[in-house]
Amino acid sequence: MNTVNESSKAQTPARPPQPRGALLSNWAAELRILLVAVLLAAYFQIVNHDFLLSNASLVNLSQFIAPVAIIAFGEIMLMIGGDIDLSAGMVFAFAPFMMVFANDAGAPMWLAVIAGLVAAAIIGFVNGAVTVFLRLPSFVTTLGTLFLINGVTLTLSRGTPVATPGSPEFSAVMGAWGYSEIIWTLALAYVMHVLLRHTRWGLHTQAAGANALGASEAGIRVNRLRLGNFVLAAVLAGFTGILEGFRITSIDPQAGGNQIMFLAVAAAVIGGTPLTGGSGTIVGGLIGAAVLGILNDGFTLIGINAFTFNIILGAAILAAMIFNIHVGRIRRKGGK
Repeated sequence: MNTVNESSKAQTPARPPQPRGALLSNWAAELRILLVAVLLAAYFQIVNHDFLLSNASLVNLSQFIAPVAIIAFGEIMLMIGGDIDLSAGMVFAFAPFMMVFANDAGAPMWLAVIAGLVAAAIIGFVNGAVTVFLRLPSFVTTLGTLFLINGVTLTLSRGTPVATPGSPEFSAVMGAWGYSEIIWTLALAYVMHVLLRHTRWGLHTQAAGANALGASEAGIRVNRLRLGNFVLAAVLAGFTGILEGFRITSIDPQAGGNQIMFLAVAAAVIGGTPLTGGSGTIVGGLIGAAVLGILNDGFTLIGINAFTFNIILGAAILAAMIFNIHVGRIRRKGGK
């Protein structure tokens, strides 16, 4: 009996350890953008000693990073597959109002939050269904729903902000406490990283983004992946809007908009996710959002005009895209 067990163990080869070079290669993009974030933080700390040592500054920084990063996680899943959701900023404003309406109808707050997320999921499903089954470019589909959702939100709310409901304890957990949003962000980053890198859904998403036809021929349900990622992106955008509603203690129909969506896409691109699809990381998106937050908060503290932030943001997106395309070409030549 022992001989049989020893024989079977001998026939099962042990998984060879991954070379250190391969591990570094896998994290190269994240390490580069992390170095940029550290250098920027060091510079602003030298210029203004309150940048990282002041609690108020850290809270402001975390509250800028959190919403951008959470929406970026959903955009990254879509961008890897070659899609994008331009309506995320409007879902950001729509979901909190659905939460308020559910609460006004008598639902407890936890159920009202779920109602807001379900409303966001429905929008994501519509975006995905139109894109996948009617074969419209996601840019066109979500551009249409961007205006549609904005109009619906303004009509239902009559363009008037409302107070965020909920007990102080519930509100603190959901965003009212200074660091609660960044805690949610880190937790979601971990979950999304595991989903993308260590589950069949994430691995198939990457395979479909790199070669949709090949993935389909290999038995991967590409359309189901794309549809699911649209739903996921919309739910994350809606959840972000709900968190922000609790943080601000007011829900504004004009909140979010295109600004938050473009910042999320910028964070994804700066973090190493190309708009052409095929690759991307959740950790990169989180660090990309941190870079944007450091720039925004740093410029504010040292008194630089806010318009300069847009100049730097545009330059950073162009530089990141050029770099990603150049690295991709080098890798393809190396593979040949």
